[in-house]
Amino acid sequence: MTFTEQKGPLAGIRVIANEVQVAGPYCTMTLADRGADVIKVERPKSGDSAREGAPMIKNEAGERVSGYFMRFNRNKRSITLNLEDPKGKEIYKELVRNSDVVVDNLRPGATDKLGLGYRDLAPLNPGLIYVSISGFGTMPELRGIYADRPSYDIVAQAMGGLMYTCGQAGGPPTWLGIALGDLYSGALAVQGIMFALYERTKTGKGQYIDVSMYDAILSLAERSLTAYSLTGRVLERGVEPFIAPWGPFQTQDGWIAIVVPTERDWARFCEAIERPDLIGIEGETDSGPARARNMREGFLKPIVEGWFASHTTQEVVDRLLKHGLPVGPVQNAKEIFECPHARARRAFVAVDDPVAGRVELVGPPIKMSNQMTAIARPAPRLGEHTEEILQELLGYTPAQIQDLRQAGVL
Repeated sequence: MTFTEQKGPLAGIRVIANEVQVAGPYCTMTLADRGADVIKVERPKSGDSAREGAPMIKNEAGERVSGYFMRFNRNKRSITLNLEDPKGKEIYKELVRNSDVVVDNLRPGATDKLGLGYRDLAPLNPGLIYVSISGFGTMPELRGIYADRPSYDIVAQAMGGLMYTCGQAGGPPTWLGIALGDLYSGALAVQGIMFALYERTKTGKGQYIDVSMYDAILSLAERSLTAYSLTGRVLERGVEPFIAPWGPFQTQDGWIAIVVPTERDWARFCEAIERPDLIGIEGETDSGPARARNMREGFLKPIVEGWFASHTTQEVVDRLLKHGLPVGPVQNAKEIFECPHARARRAFVAVDDPVAGRVELVGPPIKMSNQMTAIARPAPRLGEHTEEILQELLGYTPAQIQDLRQAGVL
């Protein structure tokens, strides 16, 4: 099956991916997973800097491929273009004329300096949807004091408020362990593209979409920001003021996570741990804030933690589920790979990579009845589809392509 015959809800949509690292590639991979023809534009010789990222997988022939790059680039085509060369710019513009979406997560202003920003491209394609993913936003009307700063995920998590509330009481701010600023920004960009594609069906016009990692993390930190707005209180690490029990608790052989949000659930929890005497003690256990206070500095902490510590993880899960409470074990990657529920949910997609062989990658989290089988093309080798794209979309001859290679355009 060629890319032009790709199936899925986005079949027929062409995306130009002027992207590096994570946020842009995650966005376009999500689109490619649903059938969009994603053309990844890369620098000749070096390509996306993610191609250098660990872990590096090496086969018996000595060929190497980046596992980091694999994570976000399946189901795409790669073309190499020197966008500083006038002919490279011309080819890029020809591709844009024949496409629906451009996704750009280069440093703010980089494409504008090349003459390839939204204002340069929109006149060529009135239906063009141009998505910018950046650290702090690029829309001139919404320009803030951080607009020109570079950003990575950890910076977004720090400045957006998530790191401040993550970690143990008295400990340092904690990075969440995932590239949430990148991944969520990429997911929001997909959402914006869907909005814009739908609007285009009514107006025929494209538009500019500005996704900021800072804004994305602010929206995820809404609980602490809303709490401050309403109460003037800054939520602190490891201190839950409103609900208890809440959090990870250590068992005999691991950890579990639980939240007891309502008085009905608290009664169920007390029955499960065989302490009905703890139900409804006025001012002590009869509300979430009262229980939270007593989990911090009162009598509940040793009772609750002691019960968990005296049972195995499986015993805790079985007992609390029997009483209708939401609870689950804290699982590591090995446990998830071996989890029968993850397998039943088709959480992983098997991809046959020309260097690494068959690998399992995290698949699309959204399940669709009309596309039960995931598209599973490997991440492209650098420039793998250059000739195919130029011939198929722009009508270039092999001789013209050879001339462009000798000139350093490709």
